[in-house]
Amino acid sequence: MAEQILILDFGSQYTQLIARRVRELNVYCEIHPYNNLPEITDDIKGVIFSGSPCSVREEDAPDVDVDMFRGKVPVLGVCYGAQLMAQKYGGNVLPSEIREYGRARLSHVDSHFDLMKEISLDSQVWMSHGDTIKELPKGFDIIASTPSVAVAAYKVQNELTYGIQFHPEVTHSEEGKILLRNFVVHICGCAQEWTPDIFAETTIAELKEKLGNDKVVLGLSGGVDSSVAAVLINRAIGDNLHCIFVDNGLLRKNEFESVLESYKGMGLNVKGVDAKQQFYDALEGITDPEGKRKAIGRVFIEVFDQEAHKIQDVKWLGQGTIYPDVIESVSVKGPSATIKSHHNVGGLPEKMNLKVVEPLNTLFKDEVRNVGRSLEIDPNILGRHPFPGPGLGIRILGDITPEKVAILQEVDYIFINGLKEKGLYDDVWQAGAMLLPIHSVGVMGDERTYEQVVALRAVTSVDGMTADWVDLPYNFLQDVSNDIINKVKGVNRVVYDISSKPPATIEWE
Repeated sequence: MAEQILILDFGSQYTQLIARRVRELNVYCEIHPYNNLPEITDDIKGVIFSGSPCSVREEDAPDVDVDMFRGKVPVLGVCYGAQLMAQKYGGNVLPSEIREYGRARLSHVDSHFDLMKEISLDSQVWMSHGDTIKELPKGFDIIASTPSVAVAAYKVQNELTYGIQFHPEVTHSEEGKILLRNFVVHICGCAQEWTPDIFAETTIAELKEKLGNDKVVLGLSGGVDSSVAAVLINRAIGDNLHCIFVDNGLLRKNEFESVLESYKGMGLNVKGVDAKQQFYDALEGITDPEGKRKAIGRVFIEVFDQEAHKIQDVKWLGQGTIYPDVIESVSVKGPSATIKSHHNVGGLPEKMNLKVVEPLNTLFKDEVRNVGRSLEIDPNILGRHPFPGPGLGIRILGDITPEKVAILQEVDYIFINGLKEKGLYDDVWQAGAMLLPIHSVGVMGDERTYEQVVALRAVTSVDGMTADWVDLPYNFLQDVSNDIINKVKGVNRVVYDISSKPPATIEWE
């Protein structure tokens, strides 16, 4: 990889945002935990120290040898990163008399310094800290202040080392992108040449060298990540890539057939496997959400493994792993607490004794889509909403039966098609319907009914870590509700989920 910015993560909730903002400048960057540094090479043009929920005054506060970088490459400390450098070199960091959290205004800006060029006086910045830098070390100059924080930004004399008390990566910092551009482009000298086209070109070349004439097997899902990964590998090794698309009986209506057709149009070597009955048999009587996920994951591995063994001399397993998965697995705090098991092919490499190839493991989801566009992949695949690996299995609360799947497929079809017809689909990050394990009383014609309830869910999000419910037009919800109740036998009530994540999750199970 060419020039890059190294981001050291001290545990901040905003670290991924720093990376996203740097990538938006067409500059490659990587996040590494402060306690698990990569090899320091000449490709690293600058280093950013992230914020942290910790205090530098704590006995076991996160720490790093700043002298590894200081004076050798430009350094930018953000919040905790700024406090850490100030404390290490003789400054004084104390608890703030007034805890500053939220919006603040810059009351002093010294624009003679490159970091602060084009930053306006009275510019809004986002603060999130309980400590403050009361005294700077000798040779450190204040270059910005707010009414309540004297040291909002500083520079070390005669070197390209900076600290800022606010968070330029969040949108609430009005000119945060300008400040990051000043650091990454003007101070670090990055050329802004990292684009989707360049990524695709270099990745295909690297895959050709890495894979040679080896065969690769890859599980397709119909989603963005596996599709883009498949096309990149296909461009490198052609028909030596063998794709398997498994129908687990929990896909959307007509999805198996339509996705297979679209893949054939892309020139991929794909085999579709109808394994519905195996999944239904394994799921029979299971109501616990984790139990369902594990059953689905187990059967998927069995089916995939069985199909893969029909291909001679496979050496690699292709996967659509993306960067947030990688960051989570090596984060400062380790893998997060399990809210729910994620359905992937994690058990396959060990079971099949294969090496793993993950061409997208340095990209965020929106970057994957951009690469897909540069590869001219079908916009219907690239624009597809995220869909969980266990599919409708975790949108049917309670046990799974083919009859329940059929009901939910019809409901989901009406909802998703309605969003598309009304031009709302692209305004929504993810949408779907849930079949609830309750019946309610209704009246249809002159008859009393006692039928099932479905919940519709539509959210906006950037990466699924947080999500807000979408305020869909009332007349749209009314029309969809009428359509579902009139056309789907067995449903007499429709509700709309207006919960955000957190505290709710996007899926119900």
